[in-house]
Amino acid sequence: MATSANQADITVAEQLLRDGKEPVYADAGYTGLGKRLGEDDDTLPPLRIAARRSAIKKMEDGPEKQIMQRIEHCKASIRAKVEHPFHVIKNLFGHRKVRYRGMEKNQAQLFSLFALANLVLAKRCYATTDGVIAS
Repeated sequence: MATSANQADITVAEQLLRDGKEPVYADAGYTGLGKRLGEDDDTLPPLRIAARRSAIKKMEDGPEKQIMQRIEHCKASIRAKVEHPFHVIKNLFGHRKVRYRGMEKNQAQLFSLFALANLVLAKRCYATTDGVIAS
């Protein structure tokens, strides 16, 4: 789903949720998503939203802060796996700016670029030469 740049991600987050009980991982920009969607709703998947860095910095040094940092590290490592195709699209295909052709054309271009990025990433898993992967 493509939206204009002046629309916040949290406003369309409800449309991005899937049915099921798989947890949803999101960055700190989605803080408050549970309240927006109704936390008491049993049909919602578990939300794993990153804490704001300032909240962790305010904590006093001790075991609670270390546990919180480990939890946030685990959340970030899961989100990093999802962000890798964006890295491929930006750096390998050079798609750093949106060409203003209309929302439908931009969305179609992004879908095709993500399909190509999936092929590139799948090829890297299988096409190794002498144990070295070309990047």
